[in-house]
Amino acid sequence: MKKYEKGDKPPYLLGLLCLIPLVGAFVGVGLILYGIFKYKDKLLTCFGILGLVITIVVYSYLAHQLKYGKDETKSFNIIARREINMLKNDLELYKKKYGIYPDSLEQVRLINESSIIDDPFLVRKMDKSIKTKFFYIKDGGYYKLFSVGADQIQNTNDDIYPDK
Repeated sequence: MKKYEKGDKPPYLLGLLCLIPLVGAFVGVGLILYGIFKYKDKLLTCFGILGLVITIVVYSYLAHQLKYGKDETKSFNIIARREINMLKNDLELYKKKYGIYPDSLEQVRLINESSIIDDPFLVRKMDKSIKTKFFYIKDGGYYKLFSVGADQIQNTNDDIYPDK
């Protein structure tokens, strides 16, 4: 083991800061650099790496929970229900003004420019290759409108329909 002169001991106690996510990442980078270049100390470098790993793991977990957690699914249900009911009102206003329901949800914006026509369950996927709009089919004097729900599959038990 390497002997250090007085006052030249590696700052191992700073490694405790690595246990704090985000702060640990910044401290970790510093400890890695100190461990490699200044002190040439493997333990200090390991503390720095640990700080980075803890931050990455914690924030990855949080991001996953924000996107797919049970509580977030409940929140998306509430949002989808509110937005689909507002969209239903806009569809009825469109019919009142033009005498028929629109052929597509985009046409609803003629009545209300701020109409939300995207299904929050599909938007949260952040996949530009999929259609993100609420499911809408015009059938003569009627229409079918719903959100695909948490499973993001049409015509399943978790689909969300407008209130009657």
